[in-house]
Amino acid sequence: MSDICDDDNPQLSKETKAILEQFLAEKRVREEEMQLLSNSSSIPSTFFEEDWQLSQFWYNEETIDTLIRGALNVTNPTDKIALISCPTLYSKLKSNCGDREINIFEYDQRFKVYGQDFIPYDYKYPLQLPRNISSNYDLVIADPPFLSEECLTKISVTIKHLSKRHIIICTGAVMEDFIKRLMDVKKCDFQPSHRNNLANEFYCYSNFDFDKVIK
Repeated sequence: MSDICDDDNPQLSKETKAILEQFLAEKRVREEEMQLLSNSSSIPSTFFEEDWQLSQFWYNEETIDTLIRGALNVTNPTDKIALISCPTLYSKLKSNCGDREINIFEYDQRFKVYGQDFIPYDYKYPLQLPRNISSNYDLVIADPPFLSEECLTKISVTIKHLSKRHIIICTGAVMEDFIKRLMDVKKCDFQPSHRNNLANEFYCYSNFDFDKVIK
């Protein structure tokens, strides 16, 4: 049997080891946070990282607070609220919603940690949804992930299917004419903003006087 030379087992450089150790440490922290979240009855304020591959851009705190204030003011304590492709709102809304039922319709499987509140959703299949939820939600808040007529058209099908009463849609200003033709909504004075300033200007649209309920 021949001896095995140390050269046959390549060694990582100190720099590579440091990068690897940092990556593994961050991975452990994230896994611990996910485990805590899935096992906890309370919702911590930790938010997930944006995934730009999925066209995710999180709202800033002022926008989150304004949308939640509007949502709570326009619904009753036992109403149901649907969030379509806007997971940034979930954590704080859930913490303040009282007995309201919140469902998050989301493509990103990371949000499965929200348990029964999470409903897997792919806008490309707008009616591939659980049975018996047609006209089930007193408020639907949607933020289509892509600024395209195809995406907005398909999400509008989902919105109309789920909605019983109130609708809020946040999307790019470039979609204004199209969304007004597509749905019975008006542009609000309130403008949503994001943590990382986006080049695209965003508007908020609703089928009720959203500006009034947030005052």
